[in-house]
Amino acid sequence: RHNSEKICVGKRGGEESVKQENIDQILVQKCQEGKSVVRLKCGDPFVFGRAAFEMAALRNSGCDFEVVPGISTALAAPLLEGIPLTNTDISNCFAVLTGHDVDALDWDALSKIDTLSILMAGKSLELIAAKLLAAGRSPSTPVAAIKSAGTASQKMWVGTLETIVEETVGESLSPCVIVIGDVVSLRDHLSPEQPPIPDVSRSEARWSALDVPEPEAPKPLLDKTVMVTRSVSQSSDFTSMLLRLGAQVVEVPSLEIGPPSNFSPLDNALERLSSYSWLILTSANAVDYTFGRLVFLHQAGALGESGPTRDLSAYAIVKQRLAGVNIAVVGKKTEGLVRRWGLTPQFVPPNFDADSLVANFPDRENLHGVRMLFPRVESGGRDVLVKEMTALGAVVTEVAAYESRCPARMPTEAIQMLLDGLVDFVTFASSKTVSNWMHMLDGSLRSNAESFQIVAGSNLGNWVQVQDRSAHDILHKVKIVSIGPQTSRSCESILGRVDLEAKVFTLDGMAHAIIAAVEAEGES
Repeated sequence: RHNSEKICVGKRGGEESVKQENIDQILVQKCQEGKSVVRLKCGDPFVFGRAAFEMAALRNSGCDFEVVPGISTALAAPLLEGIPLTNTDISNCFAVLTGHDVDALDWDALSKIDTLSILMAGKSLELIAAKLLAAGRSPSTPVAAIKSAGTASQKMWVGTLETIVEETVGESLSPCVIVIGDVVSLRDHLSPEQPPIPDVSRSEARWSALDVPEPEAPKPLLDKTVMVTRSVSQSSDFTSMLLRLGAQVVEVPSLEIGPPSNFSPLDNALERLSSYSWLILTSANAVDYTFGRLVFLHQAGALGESGPTRDLSAYAIVKQRLAGVNIAVVGKKTEGLVRRWGLTPQFVPPNFDADSLVANFPDRENLHGVRMLFPRVESGGRDVLVKEMTALGAVVTEVAAYESRCPARMPTEAIQMLLDGLVDFVTFASSKTVSNWMHMLDGSLRSNAESFQIVAGSNLGNWVQVQDRSAHDILHKVKIVSIGPQTSRSCESILGRVDLEAKVFTLDGMAHAIIAAVEAEGES
C-alpha cells in the first residue's frame, strides 16, 4: 500500500548498512506495536539472508511469524541469461557461495566443483579469479558476471578466469552474481532472445501448466524504459498502462501529497458551501481532499446535522451538500472521480488546463458577483484562474485543500540508471513534478557523495566526474515527455528542452506520444 511505512535496511556495497541487531530490534518493536510486518528480502531468505538471526529474535520476544520461500538470485540470474547450473555432460554439481569473505573459503576444494554461483562478489572478482587459478583451475574456464538480474538494467559480461577482470574494469558490478564453469558457454545456444522475466505486477499474469496460451497484445514499447514521476498514490494506473505496452517502468515519485498546513479556511468555506454558485476542481487531489473533508465535517456534526441525516453514506452526504452548486472540472481523471461520487459536472473545458477553463467558461460575460469556491494545492500552483475570473467580475474564494511536497531524495537505483544511460523516456504530468524531480536529482547527487559510491559505466570512474556533469549532460540521451503546454514550458525552463508533448493532455496522451516516437524511430 502506498501509505505503508517503508524502512530501508538493505545492504549495498560501499554504503553504510544497518547493523543486524538493529534490524532485529525494529522487527520486534513493530510486531509488539501490533503492526503487520513484511521483511522483504532479495531472493530466498534462507540463502545468505540472515533470516535465522531475525527469526530467533522474534521467537524470543514472543512474536508470531511465517516464512515465504523465494528463488535465490544464485539460481535466477543464470537462468535469466540462459545459463544452466547443471548439465549431464559438463556439470554434475554446483555450489553456491558468497564473495563477502574470500579468504575464509577452501579454494582447493571449490576449484574441483564443476560450477560455482557466487553472490556478493562484485568487489572481490579479481581475488576470486586469482584464488581459483592458484588452486589449479584452467585459465580458459568461462566466467559470467550478471548485474541487476531480473530488472530493466540487467547486464552481463562474459570472459574467462584469465580475462574477466579486464572485461569488467571500470564497471560497477554491484549487485551481481558470478557464474564460473563450462556451463557459461552453453548460453549461446540456450539464451532466449527476450529473457522470460514475468511481469508479476499485472493481474493477468498466470502460472499454470493447464493455461491455454492467449494471443499476445501488441507491445510497442518493448525494450524501452520509461521513468514515471507522478506522486506515489497516482502513479499506479500510468505504470500499469506502460507495462501492458511492454515498457520497463522506473517509478520516481516526485510529489508527496498530504493535507494542508491548516484545514480551517477549507472548513469555513465548506460550511458556507450553499452560498457558492460554482465549485471549481482542477485536479484529482482537489476532489479527494475536498469531498473527503466535507464528509468528515458532516459526520462530526460540524455542519449542524443531527438525527438521521448524520448516518448518510459518504456519497449521499456529498450529493446533498452540493445540491444547487455547479461543478467545473479540469481533466478526464478529475471528471471521472466526480462522476464516481454520483455527480455530473456542469462544465468540462475542451482542453485539460486552467487556461481553457477560463477561455470557455459558460456565460463568462455575466460573471459579475458570481461566487466561486476554488479548493487547490496550498503552494506552487498557478494563479491564472483566480486572476482571470476575478478580472471577469467573479468573487473567487481560494482555499488550500491539500499540499504537495518534494520527496527528500531520488532513489539511488534511479540515479544509477540515468547515469548508465538505461532510461529512454522520462515523463512529467505537472510543472511541479519537473521542478521537484530536478531538485531531487541535484540534491541526491550532491549530498552524501561518499556513501553513494556511484560509478556509471566506463565513462565515470569517481564522484568528481559525476558531480561535474550537469543534468543536461546526464539527460542528453533521454527523451523528455510532457503532458501539456504549461508543463512543457517548465521543462524548457528547468531542463532546457522538451522532446514530446501529448496531443491530448492526459496520461493516455503521453503514452501515445511515446509510442509514436518509438514507431517513428523504427521507420527511420
